[in-house]
Amino acid sequence: MHIAPHDNHNKPIVDADDPTVPLNYFNIVKLKAGEAFEYQVPGYETCVVPATGTVDVDVEGVTYPALGQRTTDVWDGEPEGVYVPVGAKATIVATRDTETFIAGAKYNKVLDPFDVRVAELDVVQYGSDDTKTHRKIKHILGTKYHDKVGRLLVSELFTVGQGGWSGFPAHKHDTDRKDADGNIIETRHDETYNFRFRPNHGSGVQIIEREDGKPGDAYQLMDGSTIMLDSGYHPCAVMPGYEMYYFTILGGLSQRSLVQFFQPTHAYQVETIPGIKDMIAKFK
Repeated sequence: MHIAPHDNHNKPIVDADDPTVPLNYFNIVKLKAGEAFEYQVPGYETCVVPATGTVDVDVEGVTYPALGQRTTDVWDGEPEGVYVPVGAKATIVATRDTETFIAGAKYNKVLDPFDVRVAELDVVQYGSDDTKTHRKIKHILGTKYHDKVGRLLVSELFTVGQGGWSGFPAHKHDTDRKDADGNIIETRHDETYNFRFRPNHGSGVQIIEREDGKPGDAYQLMDGSTIMLDSGYHPCAVMPGYEMYYFTILGGLSQRSLVQFFQPTHAYQVETIPGIKDMIAKFK
């Protein structure tokens, strides 16, 4: 499902118990310097990530100052985040004008808050210009935090260069499944994206193919588009001459580690894309 860019007035774009992606939560909060925003999401752990600007974040009396250093856009520096436990009250105070993402995943245990600074990001780059798949991923809540986070994975994904494909070979993760030997071959993870383009009049396309070999749906992506993915194979592409970014929220049903199932028609191309197996491992 595609949600067109709009002013959400600091109200959740994907609220708790959304009928399409019930395991996800997503809000964009825009504040002027000195303004504050308070929130609680019962039943969901969340992560505060400034897209631009700087904020102080208070989580039940624990303060994380000066989060976020980017100014112009998401390409202007590195991300930072604060993990907010299930149902905790969080207060965001802007020290510079900010656009802040709040990502969430359904979970039933209360853990401890913590912050993730630039030095603690887990960054992986893979693909190539030749295969039109060159991409960089900056994991904010990645696999290194399995012992500190319940079900939530949060990353920023960038196309490297202008034009090309992302999320290819096409894959899905909509069902918890094991093979005959009991090995996990796919996990149920709802996924939500928010896209940005440079220059920001750029555009792209999101494909969602429900069944291998049968036509699916395609959505035109604009700067600020949100995509909710509940099922199906879902590659996306950006027009030549533009760079694409998407903020990525994954919420697992039964585990945090993501196991992708590659579309049988295209799965062999995993062997053709440099570094993609390292990328896959970073989500497990």
